Amino acid sequence: MMCVIAHPDDECFAFGGALALAADRGVETYVVCLTDGQAGSYRGDAASGAELGQMRREEFVASCEVLGVKHHELLDYQDGRLEFADFSRTAGRLVERMRRFKPDVVITFGSDGGLNTHADHMMVSSVTTAAFHWAGREKRYPELATVFQPKRLFYVSTNFFLPERQAPLPMPWTVTLDIKSVKERKAEAFRAHTSQAPLMERTREIFEVYGGEEFYSLVATAEPQPARLSVDLFEGLEG
Repeated sequence: MMCVIAHPDDECFAFGGALALAADRGVETYVVCLTDGQAGSYRGDAASGAELGQMRREEFVASCEVLGVKHHELLDYQDGRLEFADFSRTAGRLVERMRRFKPDVVITFGSDGGLNTHADHMMVSSVTTAAFHWAGREKRYPELATVFQPKRLFYVSTNFFLPERQAPLPMPWTVTLDIKSVKERKAEAFRAHTSQAPLMERTREIFEVYGGEEFYSLVATAEPQPARLSVDLFEGLEG
């Protein structure tokens, strides 16, 4: 499974349950983060953007280790500026990684931008979606590794909104993941992001209420199929 995110802490805040559950069942996981989060509102004791970026890089590694992520990578895009990045080049970098890693399942943000409607999340959704489709096309980036088509693309969705934030317009979900068995591990991974402690405190009560489930929308598949509700991102892929 490959997870594509915009900022350090996205991997646990949004996708931690899915990643931990996958690790527990022996699925190899890979998280690609596009920025180092230098523009974050919460800055810990960092004295500069570069210092915050380095701090958040280290937090990202620690969080991935808690979640059992086998491969993790943080790219060099500017936090808060993904909408101005070269779309084709960025998609190509993800295509190369999909062809090399060969994930069955890809998970990322929806076009709503997630709970905080972040523009970077919207761009990650767009560029990951393009890469998912282009990874399997011979005419796209023929110089970038051997063509490979992932089987499923999911967007993360939600059954709640954050207070004091403009509500997103989330996609109706098709998968409800019961993550209660890994809920504490997801919280531990979030705690690894010490620079984001104020965010943890602001959202603590919300996740106490809603933190037992994650919701995902199946948006693309390698084989035609009807829409249906499920409780497993890998249903029918194993065995």
